[in-house]
Amino acid sequence: MTDDLKLNMNAYLPLRDVVFNTLREAILRGDLQPGERLMELQLADKLGVSRTPIREAIRMLEQEGLAVTVPRKGAEVAKMTLKGMEDVLEIRGALDELAVQLACERITREQLEELKKRKQDFEISLKSGDVKLIAEADVHFHDVIYEATENPKLVNLLSNLREQIYRYRVEYIKKVENHPILIKEHNAIYQALVKRNKEDAKTSIHEHVENQATAVKEVIVRQG
Repeated sequence: MTDDLKLNMNAYLPLRDVVFNTLREAILRGDLQPGERLMELQLADKLGVSRTPIREAIRMLEQEGLAVTVPRKGAEVAKMTLKGMEDVLEIRGALDELAVQLACERITREQLEELKKRKQDFEISLKSGDVKLIAEADVHFHDVIYEATENPKLVNLLSNLREQIYRYRVEYIKKVENHPILIKEHNAIYQALVKRNKEDAKTSIHEHVENQATAVKEVIVRQG
């Protein structure tokens, strides 16, 4: 386990969330490696907390697909698998295509302005080099589209799925050479919604998800 693991304190968050964010960032940075044991006692000692928030944080990591409990071994950092990625992105692709088609019908002028702003915010975030900030900006862009569907049940499904695709989103964003592609894809999605062209919107979001799947697949293969 890395010696650099330190608690990222936030006075406005419950301790379990602080521990969760600390562990999640360590996993996404690669400080905690796939297959590495997440031992409650050792983590509690290293972070200076009790075992309860550690246990709660590990459960939250499992919900995001970042940790897994192995019988007779305990929790460990989950390994990314091709099947796991394909399953999650297959669902995301189908739901995203439905979302953009509904948004073409229902998005308001105000929401289009908000989407344009979120698109620009994303482009600005790329200059920061902060993967977490970039991922959040990407989420905000897509959230405007989801809200424009005016379908709370669909929004809820996509919100739940967001946790499971976070790791794949970060892996895609990590590579700077993918940034121009992301800008182009966001522009295509935005223009399709402005024109309320369902076919263009469906094609654009499909390419967006497929490009992510292809890039992350290469990462998984390299990691064995």
